[in-house]
Amino acid sequence: MGQKRWLLFLAIFACLIFFSHGRVLKLKSDDDGRPVYNHTLAITLVEYASAVYMSDLTELFTWTCERCNGLTKAYVGVAKDLNAIVIAFRGTQENSIQNWVEDLFWKQLDLNYPDMPDAMVHHGFYIAYHNTTVRPAVLGAVKRVKKSYGENINIMVTGHSMGGAMASFCGLDLVVNEGEENVQVMTFGQPRVGNAAFASYYSLLVPNTFRIIHDHDMVPHLPPYYYIFPQKTYHHFPTEVWVRGLSFANPVLSGMEKVCDNTGEDPTCSRSVKGFSISDHLRYFGVELMCETWRQCTIVMSNEMESYSRKDSKGNIFLSRTVPATDVIKVEKSIETGLHSL
Repeated sequence: MGQKRWLLFLAIFACLIFFSHGRVLKLKSDDDGRPVYNHTLAITLVEYASAVYMSDLTELFTWTCERCNGLTKAYVGVAKDLNAIVIAFRGTQENSIQNWVEDLFWKQLDLNYPDMPDAMVHHGFYIAYHNTTVRPAVLGAVKRVKKSYGENINIMVTGHSMGGAMASFCGLDLVVNEGEENVQVMTFGQPRVGNAAFASYYSLLVPNTFRIIHDHDMVPHLPPYYYIFPQKTYHHFPTEVWVRGLSFANPVLSGMEKVCDNTGEDPTCSRSVKGFSISDHLRYFGVELMCETWRQCTIVMSNEMESYSRKDSKGNIFLSRTVPATDVIKVEKSIETGLHSL
């Protein structure tokens, strides 16, 4: 029954995606001075987005996990080589993606974004960042780091899947409510989070944003875009970077990255293909973006780590190489949408 139900869902999904292709709204933005996509930065940030799926805090803290080697030198905090505060959000677990995708397919716009006329977002995405302990922990961490490294340090926010949706709300929050100016957002396999009005506001307020989409990744096609309801449907904000995978049939496109137009819904990018792949969703630039095992997300920490950690009254965990903890290395909180890591 489970397999038949999943096949039926894919058939319905394919039909609706067919009707979702068509013209797109031109968002209000200025083409001049658009941020330039940086491939090297994308390769670095995807490793941060991958590392956030680790559950062993000891490995993360000492940066000895397999995903901690290579180009990255820090987890969450200050990446000195980037001269930036890096904030990474965890996405949906591999063993819950099927249910999450099915739910996402039917999500409705049902929340007016504060102080943005006509802008609507999905309630669940919004509260996952704004109405949990994640937001105050993030903002508090940023303030503490800036005291140590200066007010002008850049902020980079990243995340995969659901974590990408949270990263976008975080980036917008930092600009609108915290007055931050040097904020960059780069997400991987992010779903749509709001309508065209929201996308327009977002593109003006957080222009240094790139959404990376891998080939036929299913999740960025959700919730579906319906061109017959351009004002009411979900609508991506720019700028999309579409990464084509290896293709023996079309070697010219193998591994190519296309920086798409400023509509957020460029018909020549990911919308030109059907989004049907979960495997494309779980791997970006050869990096796996999922938990290591199929299990409930938990955290593991050795006894020696206790002297480097503390918990606040709401259960957030703070780690620091100094005692008592002053800089946030990792913050985790279990909420309805899963475990989200900072």
